[in-house]
Amino acid sequence: MKKLFNLLLLGLMVTTACTAQPILKTHVEGGEVEGILDGNDLAVYKAIPYCEPPLGDLRWKPLQPVKPWEGVLKAEDVAKWPPQPEKSYIKYDMMDEDCLYLSVVTPAKSVNDKLPVMVYIHGGSFSTEHYGGTLWESLARRGVITVSIEFRNGELGFLVSDELAKESPTGHSGNYGILDQIYALKWIQRNIKNFGGDPSKVTIFGESSGAMCCNVLCASPLAKGLFCACISQSGSYIAKMNMGTYTESNMLEETKSYMERINAKSIAEMRKMDAKALTGNGVFYPSMPVIDGYVIPESLYNLYEKGEYNDVPVLIMHNSDEGAVSYESVSVDAYETVINSMGFPQNWVDSIRYHYPGNTDEECLFSMRDLGRDVSFGWPAYAWANLQTKTGKSPVYVAYLAQKSEKTVYAQGNRRGAAHADDCMYLSGAFDEEADKYPEEKKVSDIMQEYWVNFAKSCGNPNGSGLPKWTEYKPGTKCIMEFNNGAKLIDLPNKAKIECIDSFFNFMTQK
Repeated sequence: MKKLFNLLLLGLMVTTACTAQPILKTHVEGGEVEGILDGNDLAVYKAIPYCEPPLGDLRWKPLQPVKPWEGVLKAEDVAKWPPQPEKSYIKYDMMDEDCLYLSVVTPAKSVNDKLPVMVYIHGGSFSTEHYGGTLWESLARRGVITVSIEFRNGELGFLVSDELAKESPTGHSGNYGILDQIYALKWIQRNIKNFGGDPSKVTIFGESSGAMCCNVLCASPLAKGLFCACISQSGSYIAKMNMGTYTESNMLEETKSYMERINAKSIAEMRKMDAKALTGNGVFYPSMPVIDGYVIPESLYNLYEKGEYNDVPVLIMHNSDEGAVSYESVSVDAYETVINSMGFPQNWVDSIRYHYPGNTDEECLFSMRDLGRDVSFGWPAYAWANLQTKTGKSPVYVAYLAQKSEKTVYAQGNRRGAAHADDCMYLSGAFDEEADKYPEEKKVSDIMQEYWVNFAKSCGNPNGSGLPKWTEYKPGTKCIMEFNNGAKLIDLPNKAKIECIDSFFNFMTQK
């Protein structure tokens, strides 16, 4: 009888363990918070404030700790979008300056589970988009906690000003959006264990400008120790000879012009203005991280050359048809005008024409897309990989998404591969419900997700059972994992074109 009782008790314990719900209520800085059930295996917290809203006099100032709330905060709906220009899918009534929230998706059933954590930083040219675009439930179902964070972007996140520098305890201005990300990562370090997470196993990942933010975080001494690994999807902030980067000093003229356009004479006056007047349609300020000697000590290229960065394992990827979001058609005449207006010396104009030919309209279209891909994504990705391989100790993995699909995020017609942002479809499980229609895409999606989650679980190694062996990056070898109807290792894609771009940068540096 006792043996029978023990067997029944064991069966009850197993059944209870199998049916136990994930953590639907927990405690964070600020108070109790409650999520919602997604399926029967995920708890989703869509909007948890990680700071006090930087409104009014707190605009363009360091973040403050969130004030405690009464009762239980129900995190059932994502927060409003950051103030930004309107688009077809985003209107002003969907925006609010009170937008600094994060989401947590956890499969953990106990605060003692110690699951690895993947923290996503969204793209949008440092000026647009929203943390709630995807909460990465598909990745979470593979055994990780996913967090998506919002930050100040656009003019509210990156404004550079002498007035702001004078009032700042650090003597610097700009980079508020990056400081927000660092603040959120510190919040995660202190609170993620209450969702069943392991603060020692935090991997940051981002797409486009979000990937560039990841690169900046890898380079910033202020982010040291806040994550163990990094994944970059279509974005690197490494540029040679400071091309494409800005400093506090060279942004001051931009700020002066911006203030004239919005008819503002001081920061005090701008703190009283509505956010829409500062960030809306027709208002432009080149918002981006700046080299300030504090958040970013100097150009990332220099920092990586000297080995002065947060040396963590990285996985760096870009897509085969990045430029398909920018051009739908390009004529021969238009292409020639662009090439001749770039200011290249004649020998480099000839070299560009050789590697990116433009004899027909279709050839011009593909060449313009490829040129944009290689200058903005291909060369920066491999510059990052090469520099860290040379000066760092942590492993570097490089990937190339080339899967062609009818399905896309932003791309225009006549595509030859994966466009900018299409990687988000593969990592978010966008093909799960249409596997019969998109079998190859579904296969690539599953493979990529497994690699990404393995990388996060191990803090730096994507390999796992049933997957093609992925070797660390080593220039001149077949070490780039190409995702295209499956996965296989290839040599550097578009090698001759990348080398052409690299030679030009070297030429300009030596002048």
